[in-house]
Amino acid sequence: MEREAQFIGQSYAFLDSVERASRAAALNRPVLVIGERGTGKELVAERLHRLSQRWDGPLVTMNCAALPETLIEAELFGHEAGAFTGATKARQGRFEEADGGTLFLDELATLSMGAQERLLRAVEYGEVTRIGASRPVRVDVRIVAATNEHLPHLVDKGRFRADLLDRLCFEVITLPPLRVREGDIPVLADHFGRRMAAELGWPYWPGFGAEAARQLAAHPWPGNVRELRNVVERAVYRWEDPETPVDAIQFDPFDSPWRPAAASTLRAAEETAALPARIEPVAPPTATTNLDCDDFRAAVLAHEKALLEAALKRCRFNQRATALALKLSYDQLRHALRRHDLLDRQA
Repeated sequence: MEREAQFIGQSYAFLDSVERASRAAALNRPVLVIGERGTGKELVAERLHRLSQRWDGPLVTMNCAALPETLIEAELFGHEAGAFTGATKARQGRFEEADGGTLFLDELATLSMGAQERLLRAVEYGEVTRIGASRPVRVDVRIVAATNEHLPHLVDKGRFRADLLDRLCFEVITLPPLRVREGDIPVLADHFGRRMAAELGWPYWPGFGAEAARQLAAHPWPGNVRELRNVVERAVYRWEDPETPVDAIQFDPFDSPWRPAAASTLRAAEETAALPARIEPVAPPTATTNLDCDDFRAAVLAHEKALLEAALKRCRFNQRATALALKLSYDQLRHALRRHDLLDRQA
């Protein structure tokens, strides 16, 4: 499992989790890695393996959520020929493949109770039995498992075995989300930007403009480092002038005034909840606003029109996004646009 990504960061929360992983690597004990999507759980698993005495052995990865429940046990423990329909020949499982090395089980919480029971025996006794076999096979495997779930809560709900959790939680490394890693966002953004600029053949890396840097720092990053990498690389490759700082950021690649109108109720609800965080509200008049006028009604209408035009432009003339930015209903916005002859305004 070779990775292009690296451990990059300077925040205390990040460095503390890396240090804990480094200290645990030397011990031949199971480790649980907990973290949100995109926080680097696979990188921690690789670090645990490379810094251990098993570094020259195999590092085998299995995503427990990527296989149907009926195949997970066969993948983990292998099977004999004829053990089930389609099993035309014997096959080693991931445990046997990882013998002498490390087995990384991603999305551990998705394992069925049956698979958890057999996994417990493998961890406790160091032996596995292929499906359809009558005799177990001895294996020497270190388990590193990852999940974004709170496993003790799953134990309370009866969805995860308490005895298996006891066996796996010798050390628990919880990775901090990017939003709490103080000072790491600009460091990571600069790293990904430089790498993308080199890939595109730019003569040098011009950096980010002030507005782009501000947007990057203010974003909540629900997808963490993986999302940051995508956003930065997309911004760099779309920037047309490699000699000026990159100053245009698009967080949602699906955001478009021409996105298909038909959408499920769930997707519409998600957009409604997410858009206010991406669209800045219209700023109120400042103390320097000119308050002198001789026609109150005309001044109010002119100011209202200016607010509408500015909001439309900022939202790329997407009327639903504009309504959300102005805290209006869609019908209220349409009525206001019609009053100022802005209904058909385009970019």
